[in-house]
Amino acid sequence: MTTLRKVLVLAAVPAVTLSTVLAGPAAGTVQQQPVDVALEWYDVTADTIAAAGAPTQVTNNRTWAIGWLAASRALLRPAAPSYREAALASAVHETLVTLVPARKAELDQALATTLARVPDGADETNGVAAGRQQAKAVLASRVNDGLDPASVNAPFTPPSTDAGVWRPTPSKYAPGTQYGNRLAKPFLLKSVSQFRPGPPPALGSPRYNRDLAEVRADGALNSTTRTQAQTDTAQFWYGSSYVLYTAPLRVAVAEAARRPLAERAKLVALFHVASVDTQIATSDTKYSYQRWRPVTALRATVDADWTPLHETPAHPDYPSGHATYSGAAEQVLTTLVGAQTAKPYTIGSPTAPGVTRTYSGWHQLTAENVDARVWSGIHTRTADTVGATLGRQVAANALHNAHKLFR
Repeated sequence: MTTLRKVLVLAAVPAVTLSTVLAGPAAGTVQQQPVDVALEWYDVTADTIAAAGAPTQVTNNRTWAIGWLAASRALLRPAAPSYREAALASAVHETLVTLVPARKAELDQALATTLARVPDGADETNGVAAGRQQAKAVLASRVNDGLDPASVNAPFTPPSTDAGVWRPTPSKYAPGTQYGNRLAKPFLLKSVSQFRPGPPPALGSPRYNRDLAEVRADGALNSTTRTQAQTDTAQFWYGSSYVLYTAPLRVAVAEAARRPLAERAKLVALFHVASVDTQIATSDTKYSYQRWRPVTALRATVDADWTPLHETPAHPDYPSGHATYSGAAEQVLTTLVGAQTAKPYTIGSPTAPGVTRTYSGWHQLTAENVDARVWSGIHTRTADTVGATLGRQVAANALHNAHKLFR
């Protein structure tokens, strides 16, 4: 079982399909555990990307966005349960086979499993055709959108070694990544700079000095002020935002089990549309301001040996990508599902094996991400708080303009 799959299992809940509810158990048979086609193909998507997805996070968000947007479009018209289940499965299948061809055998088997439950007939046939058609249409609309790994990580050369300007960070001193995101085609942003925040605090300003002093004390590898609980939070949220938020989104899809299948597909689609647009806007801001990381600033001005708790990612400080991602996720989930979940849910983290955390809403995830990046020693608090706001703004824009995607 993959690490991501283990994380998802922690968020699993009983599921019911509409077709099973309507059909009911046959006389004289043992009732089987019903299957929820939305959660079924949610897990297929997650497992496919975990096994053979792209090395760049935003590319994987793009795959989700295309597949589930296609499914949502195929479900726009009123139709029988057989059509709806066949359409969703076929749309996601067609997308994944196209974008992750290494998993074709597993995906074909997953589709066969779903369609074996669907009664044969015109509804099934039409649903399969609609799902495939919509997937091909959305795929065609995103050709050359600049979100392939090579384009995302287009080369970047720092303009100078002046104070305040980003440069490769220890210990790997890797070249800047995600520079190409700012050149990519968004889903719903009018421009990549539409919500670009103002500049970071000026060097030497009171806010800049407070930010740096906090990271120096609480984010150091050998910190004497960071508590064990704070260290645990930093470790839990250190990994990929995409991976860390796959389980909470699954919880939201399960929470919406009584809603129409089309609404649940839109929830997944819009979450990832917002995530893609947010990452584009994040890179635009990062590389517009090119603010150096705390480790660079502290080694250059205060302590040449200062070392953060965690390795610093290879891109500028302002704003935090973890914070923008969490802000966008919070905005989408709060708007479409509600601020609180019906019952607490538990998730894990690949960077904290065996550790779980339990929540009852979405805002706490954002708050912990903001703190965690400071306690990891890799971001200033301003980069985090501004990032969370940017993510919320981009996601709100995606939700406001979502109708443009479902014509």
